[in-house]
Formats: sequence, C-alpha cells, structure tokens
Amino acid sequence: QVQLVESGGGLVQAGGSLTLSCAASGRTFSSYAFGWFRQGPGKEREFVATITRSGLNAFYADSVKGRFTVSRDNAKNTVHLQMISLKPEDTAVYYCAARSGLAASPTPAEYDYWGQGTQVTVSS
Repeated sequence: QVQLVESGGGLVQAGGSLTLSCAASGRTFSSYAFGWFRQGPGKEREFVATITRSGLNAFYADSVKGRFTVSRDNAKNTVHLQMISLKPEDTAVYYCAARSGLAASPTPAEYDYWGQGTQVTVSS
C-alpha cells in the first residue's frame, strides 16, 4: 500500500522554474514505478513523465522533453519533478502516481495509486 502527498505547486512567471515533490508512505517504495500527469481546465489528464522503479530510466512527453526532469530518492521515499523554462501552457493540476511492478508507463489506467494533485500556474 502506498499513499502519495504532493507539494511544491504555486504561481510562477513564464520562463521560471519550479520543483514538485511527491512523498510516499509505505515500506515497499522501491517496488513502484512513478509517473507525473497533468490536467488543465477542460482537458483530459495527460502524461508528463515517468520513471522506473530502479530510477535508471525516465521518459517524457514531447511537450516537456528538455525542460522537465523526473528523479527519485528511494532512501527518502520521494519523487521529484524539476521544471524549468515554464510556459503558460504548462498551467495545470499536476498529479503524482505510483504503479506496482517493474515497468513505467505513460497510461493513467495502469497506475494504482494517485496523489491529490498540486496546482501549477504559469503567468504570461
């Protein structure tokens, strides 16, 4: 069982940086792959980034590739999403999710646990 608590959202101007954190509870943190998703008003939830349970591989949506970096610290049971060069179109609620098993995935339905979400607003 894993519970996720997100933090780090807020208001930032275009071109700025922000780092989101996801704190996970549970004794088997290292057994889960993690993903970040986002959902803007009137839009479906979309894939942002994912990282394997080993932390050795990460994958990104084309829209954020080169600007966002996902990382994990298994010793501290945390996952991070570092965002730079933020754009107004990055404005959304960002969700952390965990998936049991080996592989990471860009598909929301394949994740077992979700955080409550944190709002990121990028002003123009």
